[in-house]
Amino acid sequence: MNRRSFLKWSGFGLVAATLGGLGMREAQAGNRYYSGPISDHFDGKIFFNPGGEEPRGFTDLLRWQFGGGKIDWPKPVKAADFVTTKPDQRVDGNRLVVTMIGHATLLIQTAGLNILTDPVWSERASPVSFAGPKRANPPGIAFDDLPMIDIVIVTHNHYDHLDIATLKRLADRDKPRIITPLGNDRIILDDVANIDVGVTDWGDRVELGDGITIHCEPCHHWSARGMGDRRMALWAAFIIETPGGKIYHIGDTGYANGQHYREVREKHGDIRLAIMPIGAYEPRWFMQAQHQNPEEAIAGFGLSGASFGIGHHFGTFQLTNEGIDDPPAALKTAMSAAGIGAERFKGLRPGQQFEVPRARA
Repeated sequence: MNRRSFLKWSGFGLVAATLGGLGMREAQAGNRYYSGPISDHFDGKIFFNPGGEEPRGFTDLLRWQFGGGKIDWPKPVKAADFVTTKPDQRVDGNRLVVTMIGHATLLIQTAGLNILTDPVWSERASPVSFAGPKRANPPGIAFDDLPMIDIVIVTHNHYDHLDIATLKRLADRDKPRIITPLGNDRIILDDVANIDVGVTDWGDRVELGDGITIHCEPCHHWSARGMGDRRMALWAAFIIETPGGKIYHIGDTGYANGQHYREVREKHGDIRLAIMPIGAYEPRWFMQAQHQNPEEAIAGFGLSGASFGIGHHFGTFQLTNEGIDDPPAALKTAMSAAGIGAERFKGLRPGQQFEVPRARA
């Protein structure tokens, strides 16, 4: 099987990262993205999850890929499963409106500010245009219908979260400020020179004025864009502190015994909204350390103390073995078992919006 066929067959964006994309770059002695002091999560060359698990290697990747069990997604996806929405240009005051665009891309609107998370409008989550995971549905907001974007949060560098083509479009149109963890600034600025990138480490904060502060917080994941850069850029979750309350956004994470959910509650107190991944979790033996499942997401939601929640990272790109409807079905079961009503936690489909109440349900 040649490289192109393998990438297309696999349906998993991180296979491309593992194999090194088109370049098949060799490992280098140093870190190509970041140089800085040793810390509790950086050893001088690579980042790591303190007390956590390392990502599995190539042998396990092949075991998964050739082990069967992958559920085919319908092609095309039923039109009833998605809508397109034209959001308001601004949402003022303490109102908080979140629109699902697809996968981990959401538009957060509050206090007159428009924030995008992990924006991907490309047709594939891949280093190449001809292969790799393809969109199962169009973006829930057409790019031309996006309001002017002020802030972009890029949580880590996997292709389903850091999409250079989309960042170029945003830079040309709106020139937003990008907030991203250590090392990802180098990746972005190598291809998108005309944009302001603020780089953060775990525990850092970025003051934006008017009562808006973005805090960079730990999560349990990893990073790679090529064969020689595994864990050379940091991954993170973020707390967006606003006059109307705090928003906890996680792009990707393993549950890691709920450690980071407990820590964020202890550090930040009341959280109005938690946005967390609920998809790309099968098979568990391979995915558990990097992608939580819906049951774990609901457990983490409880530990975080958040009043409301949104689940994402499902139904747009088929990255793993589960069926397209498995995450929302499992989410419903987990919510019922935890006594969490549908008014508190939403598994949004592309184009759906959630106007988040102020008071705890």
